[in-house]
This record gives sequence, structure tokens and C-alpha cells, in this order.
Amino acid sequence: MGPLDILNHLLNFVAPAAFVALLLVLGGRLLGAKGGALAGWRQWAAVFVVGLVVLAAGLALWGRDGKMLTYAALVVATATCQWVLVRGWKG
Repeated sequence: MGPLDILNHLLNFVAPAAFVALLLVLGGRLLGAKGGALAGWRQWAAVFVVGLVVLAAGLALWGRDGKMLTYAALVVATATCQWVLVRGWKG
């Protein structure tokens, strides 16, 4: 496998985490969440890192990526992270 193939696989691996993080941050802003103490890009970065950890854990646990359970865990973990970052419990 060449370097471009490796880059393609890596980008395809991280794309779901990046997209879900972007949707959560922009959706939260659209719905009126203040964003807590973090700027939008920092909030996106935090949610993105949580998503990458979940995807890597799914890959390590099952030996392959793309399992639906991993994607479900990605949504739950990133949504929880976003909720914590915007201090959702304060209502």
C-alpha cells in the first residue's frame, strides 16, 4: 500500500468523527446553546478527539472499523461530550 492509499484510509477513518463533531457544534449553536467557556473550534476539537478515541477503541475491540455498534457509541459519546461542554445540565 502506497502513501496515498494510507492517507486515504486514514482520512476515511477519521471522517465520521469530524462530521459528527461539526454537526453537534453547529447544531448546538443553531439551537441556541451558548457553548460554555470554549470557542467553537475548541469545542469542535474536544468533541472530535472524543470521537477518535471511540473509533480507535472500536477498531481495537473488534479488529475492524465500520461496525454499527462503534458508530452508535460514537454518537452517544460525542453527544455526551457536547452536552458537558455546553453545560447542558444547567438548562
